[in-house]
Amino acid sequence: MSAPLSVFLITRNEAARLPRTLAALKGLADQVVVVDSGSTDDTLAIARAAGAETHHRDWTGYGAQKRHAEDLCRHAWRLNVDADEIVTPALAEEIRALLASDPAPAAYRAKILNLYPGRDRPRPLANDYDVVRLYHRDAGRYRDHPLFDRVETTGPVKRLRAPIHHVPFLDWAGLVAKENAYSSFQAEAAKPRPMWKLRARLLVEFPFVFLKGYFARGHVLGGWDGLIFATVIAFARWLRIAKMIEAAKARKRRGA
Repeated sequence: MSAPLSVFLITRNEAARLPRTLAALKGLADQVVVVDSGSTDDTLAIARAAGAETHHRDWTGYGAQKRHAEDLCRHAWRLNVDADEIVTPALAEEIRALLASDPAPAAYRAKILNLYPGRDRPRPLANDYDVVRLYHRDAGRYRDHPLFDRVETTGPVKRLRAPIHHVPFLDWAGLVAKENAYSSFQAEAAKPRPMWKLRARLLVEFPFVFLKGYFARGHVLGGWDGLIFATVIAFARWLRIAKMIEAAKARKRRGA
């Protein structure tokens, strides 16, 4: 008999992407928990129609939101996916086979690969994120951090072969808007840093992040879409530093 699985998501205004995410969980999840932070679109109606349990929690940061969702899971094995992520059929089959083997408590890393707008598969040799998403409650828990939502493991960490597909935006305008909002949140939540360090990073942040994304992350193999993606992400990281400088100046004016 397969070990039951709880899947949990955090959401806010994800009506456009959530249906694909929830459809991919059919036949895999024994429980789906959605913790929403105040959607004004059809996110909650879509979740309920798919059989998910919906809960509200005011937003205080990524880590706290996911820890709250963990606490609502009934089963020892948990899988976290974001509302813009899709569990591939290969990964669903791999997880079903794994849980059918009655595995010992552990945490499992999965590759999360970005999809460009209009594409249904990642670029060749994609190398985006590699993080723990499937884990037993005795092997890990999300850290309570406003920005860095990562599972802190207390047991062995293994690897899943198949990936999760990530749809971070529906068009380029959506990516720009998303990164602008996220860079503002990062700047507000980040610890204050010396002004000289921020200004030094302002000089190197864009080229460093662009080169890392374009070559090391393999966006060079994504054609023109890869070039656009790497450029927008690099600018967003540069913009975060600019906003941190702006926040530091505001604190100085207030005498903080």
